[in-house]
This record gives sequence, C-alpha cells and structure tokens, in this order.
Amino acid sequence: FSKRKGELITLEELLKAVGLDVMRYFYLTKSLESSMVFDLNLAREQSQKNPVFYIQYAYARINSILAKSEMKPKYKILSAKLELLNHPSELRLIKQLIRFPEIIEDTVNDYQVHRLTKYVFDVASLFHRFYQDCRVLGAEKDLSKARLALVLATKIILEECLELLGISKPKRM
Repeated sequence: FSKRKGELITLEELLKAVGLDVMRYFYLTKSLESSMVFDLNLAREQSQKNPVFYIQYAYARINSILAKSEMKPKYKILSAKLELLNHPSELRLIKQLIRFPEIIEDTVNDYQVHRLTKYVFDVASLFHRFYQDCRVLGAEKDLSKARLALVLATKIILEECLELLGISKPKRM
C-alpha cells in the first residue's frame, strides 16, 4: 500500500507477483514492532540481489558439490581431519554455524523471527565466500574431506533454517 501514490496491492496479487518463498521471507525479516517497506522490485529479482534466491542458491550449490564428491556416504565424512580447516573463510563459516543453537533458543524465547532470517542470510553469505576462497573438490584428499564435512554441516543448518521459515529448498537452480 502506498499512501502518497494511492496504490494498493492485495496479498493475493503480491503472492502471484513474487511467490510464496519470497513473500514469506520478506515478511519475516521485520520485527513485529517495526513498519515494513516491501521492495517489490527486489522481491521480483531472480538473482543474488534477492536474499531468498541468494540463500536458495547456496543450498543448491551445496547439493551440487556433495553430488559431485566421491565421499557420498556421510559416515566417511565423519572421519575428516577438521584441524585442517584454518583458512579465514572456513573459520568464519564454522563460527557462524556454531551459533545456530543460540539463535534458535533466543528466537524461541522472544519470538523475534527476523533474527533467523538474518542468520540464514549470513550463513549463505559466508558459504558463498568460503566457496569462492577455498577449493573443495580437487584439493588435497584430507583437506577436501574436511571441507566436504564443512559443506555438509552448512547444508544441515541451511535445511533447518529454511524448514523453520517455511521456505523451499531447491536441489538445483
């Protein structure tokens, strides 16, 4: 609704224009106490500018990496030498993933769901940075295995966040 322009878009029209995932995410990014400005142009973007597509693309990229890896059984990844993960991008992603239980507990206690939307966006951003900085497939075998474990951990966190937010998890984009 735009008071100055005298325009009104119904929720049904908005849903048709941007889709349920985008609409849900955009609404959940705001605190219940704050007013909302819905950027329709950004919501319609099907690129990394749109936070929903950016997050879903991280999830799809993870699925692609895991599908291409030779370590398909998850139990093999559990024996990874995680001490090899020492690149700043790896460490930033690990630190963010570790915050997940705290984010969930805080959200449950005060119902500030916008905290979770910010968290999942931050995880996706750190994953994209990690992917850009660190070769996962094709690295030395032990390092590749450790990075695959980090990729799998990121997938689990993204799945949980997207599930909690009611946003779809595309395997490919």
